[in-house]
Amino acid sequence: MDDHCYYSKWFENPHIIRLLYVDDMLVAKSSMKEIVNLKAKLAKEFSIKDLSLAKKIFGMRINREKRLLKIS
Repeated sequence: MDDHCYYSKWFENPHIIRLLYVDDMLVAKSSMKEIVNLKAKLAKEFSIKDLSLAKKIFGMRINREKRLLKIS
């Protein structure tokens, strides 16, 4: 994808998606263990604040249904 705010990393299984905007980051992955692992690595390098589950991004509401994220 040709966007300066979108970063993805492929692992053996599905990849992890990171959306960046100024000083905010949204992380999406099917494995919570991988998200926790990424947060720990970032915390070693940067001062971070975990705001828990996202409810909105770019003015759009995030809905969670089973293992799917829907943006409206």
